[in-house]
Amino acid sequence: MKMRRIDHVVLTVSDLEQSRRFYHEVFDMPVIDQQTKPGVVTLRCGHQLIRLQKADRDALVARKPTVGSADLCLVANDPIDAILHHLKSYYVDVIAGPVDRLGAEGPMQSIYLHDPDQNLIEIAVYENK
Repeated sequence: MKMRRIDHVVLTVSDLEQSRRFYHEVFDMPVIDQQTKPGVVTLRCGHQLIRLQKADRDALVARKPTVGSADLCLVANDPIDAILHHLKSYYVDVIAGPVDRLGAEGPMQSIYLHDPDQNLIEIAVYENK
């Protein structure tokens, strides 16, 4: 079996509306209206989806869905300086970076922040991309 890519990830959040606003407004992720999944907010991130759910959701979930336990890397096209300026305009604190990292496609620069539930979000910009 050969995996091709990740289709979506699910983040467990404490407040669906607060997290929806954060990911939609700060990261400009379009909200996808998914009537088939009540209690879930779905956002588009490039060719993948990020789904937000509450820990007490009565559905097929991880054994122990936990708020604030994710560590996620998002790839951006903008220069790091522009990203830093954008985050500052939304009063989002950068907790580390820019730092050099090696990602799935090679060398990149990354900055780190927390979302409203304290998930660790890495924003990466690839060199030569």
